[in-house]
Amino acid sequence: MNPLEKQNQSAASDAALLEVRNLDKRFGAHQILAGVSFTVRRGSIFAVLGPSGAGKSVLLKCIANIETPDAGTILFDGTPLDFRHRVSRLAFRRRCGFLFQGNALFDSLTALQNTALPLEQTTSLSRREINRRAMEALEQLELHEHAGQYPAMLSGGMQKRLALARAIVTQPEMVFFDEPTAGLDPLRRNAVFGMIAKYQALFGFTALIVTHDIDEALAVSNTVAMLYHREICFCGTPAEFGASRHPVVDSFRDSARTLRKSVALLRQGGDISMENEAVDEDLKEQL
Repeated sequence: MNPLEKQNQSAASDAALLEVRNLDKRFGAHQILAGVSFTVRRGSIFAVLGPSGAGKSVLLKCIANIETPDAGTILFDGTPLDFRHRVSRLAFRRRCGFLFQGNALFDSLTALQNTALPLEQTTSLSRREINRRAMEALEQLELHEHAGQYPAMLSGGMQKRLALARAIVTQPEMVFFDEPTAGLDPLRRNAVFGMIAKYQALFGFTALIVTHDIDEALAVSNTVAMLYHREICFCGTPAEFGASRHPVVDSFRDSARTLRKSVALLRQGGDISMENEAVDEDLKEQL
C-alpha cells in the first residue's frame, strides 16, 4: 500500500459515521431534547452521559427510529436518514444493532431463536442460512453450547452476551447500547463495559452508549458527551472530561463530593432536597 492509499484509508476510518444535528423531541408540552448535536467517528466508542431522566434513552431511540424526532437531521455515513420509507428503515437496521436496557430477550424463544430474530426481520435469507449465522454469532460470544436454552436458564452475564449476539448477528457497522448496566452492581458493571470494549475491538463496530455510569464509560470510550437540561453541554475526550471545569460536568463527575457537602449541611441543621434542587439551582446560576 502506497502512502496515499494509507492516508486515504486512515481518513476513511476517522470519518463521521453518525451525525446528529439540532435534534428536538417533545412529548406534549414537555420538551425532552432541544437542539442536540454531536458527531460519532467510525470505529469509536462514544458515550452519552447524564443523570436519570435527562433524555438519554429518548435520544438513542430517536436515532434508532424507535421514536420520531420533532425536528433535526440524523446522518448515517453522510446520508440523511428518512425513516418514512420502509426500504430506508430496513437498510438502516441491517447496518445497526441495538442492545436494549434490560436485554429485552424473548423468554419463549431459545438463545438461537432470539439471536436469529434480526435476520428474520431484515433479510430474505433461507432458514438454514439464518440459523447458520445465528449460531456463528453465538459461537463468537462463547454461547454456542447454550443455543437450545431459554433466557431464564442462563446467568445474568450470559443473558447480556446473548443480547449482544443478537445485536451483532447482522454484522452491523454500529451498535447502540441503552443503559447496558442498569440495575447491576459495580463488579457486573465493570464486566459489561469490559465486554463492550472487547467485542468492539474484535468486530470493529462503532458503539454509541447512553449511560450514567461515569467511571466505566470514561474507561472504555474515545469520546464522551454530557446531556443536561435537554442539551449537550459538553463533548470531548475522557481526559478533557476529567479536566473540565464546566459546572454541570464538575457536579456530575464529583457527585460523591456533592453528597458529602449536602450531608454536612444537614448535620449542621440545614435542609437538603432529595432531588438536589439546591445544587441544581446553583448550577443554573453558573451557566
